[in-house]
Amino acid sequence: MTAGTGPWPALPSLPDPATDAVLAGPLLPELAHAFGGPFHFLLPDAFDANLRAMQDALTSAGVDGFVYFAKKANKAAVFVERAAAGGAGVDVASAGELREALGHGVRGEHLVVTGPAKDTALLRLAVQQGALIAVDALDELDALLGIALTGRVRPARVLLRCLPPQQPHSRFGMTEAELATATDRCVQAGDAIRMEGFSFHLSGYALQPRADLAAHLTDLCLKARTQGLEASRISIGGGLPISYTDADSWHTFLTRHHSRHYHAGKTFRTGDFYPYHSPNAGPRALAALLTTRPEGHGRPLADLLKDAGVILLLEPGRALLDRAGATVLRVQGVKDRDGYQLLTVDGTSLSLSEQWFNSEYLPDPHLLPQEPDSPAGLFPASVGAATCLESDMLTWRKVGFTRRPRTGDLLVYPNTAGYQMDSNESPFHDLALPPKVVIDHTDRRRPRWRLDRHFT
Repeated sequence: MTAGTGPWPALPSLPDPATDAVLAGPLLPELAHAFGGPFHFLLPDAFDANLRAMQDALTSAGVDGFVYFAKKANKAAVFVERAAAGGAGVDVASAGELREALGHGVRGEHLVVTGPAKDTALLRLAVQQGALIAVDALDELDALLGIALTGRVRPARVLLRCLPPQQPHSRFGMTEAELATATDRCVQAGDAIRMEGFSFHLSGYALQPRADLAAHLTDLCLKARTQGLEASRISIGGGLPISYTDADSWHTFLTRHHSRHYHAGKTFRTGDFYPYHSPNAGPRALAALLTTRPEGHGRPLADLLKDAGVILLLEPGRALLDRAGATVLRVQGVKDRDGYQLLTVDGTSLSLSEQWFNSEYLPDPHLLPQEPDSPAGLFPASVGAATCLESDMLTWRKVGFTRRPRTGDLLVYPNTAGYQMDSNESPFHDLALPPKVVIDHTDRRRPRWRLDRHFT
């Protein structure tokens, strides 16, 4: 049952036939019984569709580009496998992630290694496998030069990461002066370094700053070519928003929610919430970005890239995982409070990583009653975790359920594949990490499932 409205602000998730089919069938109660605890289910067909749509957006704009799946957004192996099968690469930031990607079929040259201050072992492995390396600082470039000059296996493929002028306090990237020094060192390194272009990491989801910085990096590529460097591509990172809900629900929620709608009068700053609705989301956000005119230019970004012969690289995570999974927990305790219920489930808020940002994962959870006589009406409830921590709340908000929650019922948090379900998971209290179940809808008579083949 979805959450109701009434006096309780609601945030219904967008309709998704694949998720709805799983919710309507007998599979989730069976899996809950089998695992005896919380679990996640994955819908990789959604990942495939998102990837195709993103590639189509590049093709429609006439832009030569390449998509890397940001592996940090979800640890499941199936998404790496689908990225490899769909002609995409993978963005990794550790030796463990790099090995996982290789082990699940991604070619070394289709990896991009990001993250700050990479250790020597990771840099060496990246050079050996022919991965593209986003160099974040001058000392990192020096370390990479040492590896490339002594190893002589193949040249180190690098992008030089730019410190965004719009975010001068970012801890990622190099200043203009440092970029100039790094470019000179790449020239001096000769065949040991293959300098393929520039990259940036930009916080937030606004398109105009991304277009502006992408145009600037395109200009840097043209300048670097005059020094004899390849400089043929730029990476704009991730930051393509997705929509969890519709515009009216989101705007209504923002205007209505109040501390009285949260357990213990909890308050959240509206600006700390993820933008759960975006007018341009996922692949549409990419298409809109390509039609954006960077400041100081009279033509859209796509035209600038094409004229300069620059390949556009992007590293989406959440945008590829939209509607690609959900999280299932069982209600194991119910307390009556003043005008609402306080539910305790068999998992923790570490499976909803928005809490890490002192925020709240707002899409309404679905209640799946396990008894047919569950009373109908409007029953507000907040959701706490099975731990000894007062602050361990999955949902501080009093969600208006249309059935009375009972012990044994299932709660399904929708669309958690992107960053939510496993970024912060921990075996606190020696609780087992929730397993991931891959659901296959190829057999239309009934969904089939298997456990994800994550190596670690």
